[in-house]
Amino acid sequence: MGKTLMLAGVVLFVAGLMLTFDPVGRLGKLPGDIVWRAKGWTLFVPITTSVLISLLLTLLLSLINHFRQ
Repeated sequence: MGKTLMLAGVVLFVAGLMLTFDPVGRLGKLPGDIVWRAKGWTLFVPITTSVLISLLLTLLLSLINHFRQ
């Protein structure tokens, strides 16, 4: 349980770094992210950003799993 919590902490830390130091300033504004504005409300669906973050986390976790064995 402890190792799982530490791994979750590392993943959250890396995600925080990505959001804080986004060099291009485009995370969340990629082509494919849907923004729909109407009277008094906005719907934001970050499809491309979600796929990109999923791929990066999959790669990171695969590398961690590879070196753990």
